[in-house]
Amino acid sequence: MSNDPGNPSSDGPDEGQNPFKGTPFEHLFGGLGGLGGAGGLGGPGGFPFPGMTPGQGGMPDLNQLFGQIQAMMQPYDGPLNWDVALDVARKSAAQGSDPSITQRQKDAVADSLRLADHWLDETTSFPSGVQTTAAWSRAEWILATADVWKVLIEPIAASSVQAMGSALPEEAKAQAGPILGMMGKAIGAMLAQQVGSALGALAGEVLSVSDIGVPLAPAGRAALLPTNVAAFAEGLDVGADDVLLYLSLREAAHQRLFAHVPWLREHVIAAVRDYAGGIEIDAEQIQSRLEEQLRGVDPSNPEAMQELLQGGLFDMPKSPRQEAALSRLEVVLALVEGWVDEVVAQATTTRMPTAGKLQEAFRRRRAAGGPAEDTFAALVGLEMRPRRLRDASTLWGSLRSRQGIEARDGVWMHPDLLPTAADLDDPLGFREDATAPAELSETDFDAELRKLLDGPGTDGEDTGSGSDPSAT
Repeated sequence: MSNDPGNPSSDGPDEGQNPFKGTPFEHLFGGLGGLGGAGGLGGPGGFPFPGMTPGQGGMPDLNQLFGQIQAMMQPYDGPLNWDVALDVARKSAAQGSDPSITQRQKDAVADSLRLADHWLDETTSFPSGVQTTAAWSRAEWILATADVWKVLIEPIAASSVQAMGSALPEEAKAQAGPILGMMGKAIGAMLAQQVGSALGALAGEVLSVSDIGVPLAPAGRAALLPTNVAAFAEGLDVGADDVLLYLSLREAAHQRLFAHVPWLREHVIAAVRDYAGGIEIDAEQIQSRLEEQLRGVDPSNPEAMQELLQGGLFDMPKSPRQEAALSRLEVVLALVEGWVDEVVAQATTTRMPTAGKLQEAFRRRRAAGGPAEDTFAALVGLEMRPRRLRDASTLWGSLRSRQGIEARDGVWMHPDLLPTAADLDDPLGFREDATAPAELSETDFDAELRKLLDGPGTDGEDTGSGSDPSAT
């Protein structure tokens, strides 16, 4: 007589005792009984927690199960354990060279940012956004940016954990509530390991606090990482002072933009929230992937568990809503980076002969990303990469040449005025009928700028402001 809790056709005495009976999770949770083979998660030996034995009715002994899971983690609040994540990140960063920052390096960064701000005064209408300066080690970057990473990552982690539980039928949820609660904590602990590893890797590559396109420190706090800047400068055949100044220009430009476009930070975070809210779970697919990845894993082997954690265990296929959110995020990041690229190019065109070489090196780096960025994207599913930086830079430069600095910067006054993905397809055509300021009187220029900011102009372009008189 068959008595396999993972077999839907099972007619054994424990049939009906498994709350996951008849669901895609039947094999997954049937394996909690310690049974090997097709019904369990780990082949011989079953569920990969040592010493587990079946409880009554084919389900595990809950006390033993809880004890095993609690041994993996300490209590924490929120969707993932940030104490674990930051500890893993710091240890990861410490594996490479991360010397303490000297006073000389701090002074050099402060002087470079001060000079950069002076140069930018001539190329943008936005005033300085730098209030304080800092030179950070990799470990200092991790700690100083943790609060913003929480804002960016927690919605994704929370949605992932909730979605996995919501994939079960209501009856299964009610009967297996304690298990699901503990599994949520276990998933959060494993996500913390993943996020910590990714942040530790990023700490070895980022050049400044704004390097990913989003300010990761409080407003007005400009910071560079001298150790990473020196590594970036290797092989460029450019003087160290020029490299530091160029990166300071980019950092100071980011600070100006985010300081004087108050909606921009929230706009980026909203796209991340939409991404998190669009997480959809295919229960059968998740069951299959979990079984495949956990099969044969020995939890007593730290190296095997580490390989599992680094493999993107909870990386799930993106839903249409997530794809749309990522598209919006990609466009706004490209526009940010393109604007920074444009104003820095203007600031250096007559002052820094090596700027062209540095611009090209930086464009390649931002467009292609690095190993750490790839790791972060694989683990969290979120890419913070402006793939269309060149198109965006061309668009902003073309707009400046036709309308001037004020009109170019004025586009940032409202998100509905921003260029779209379609505009990036034709960057020279964005507001192509705009007239050069030199051909307008001051009154006419003000009128053109007002039309630009208030909504659809004479060209009929829809800015999304909804100012259609016929609609009132």
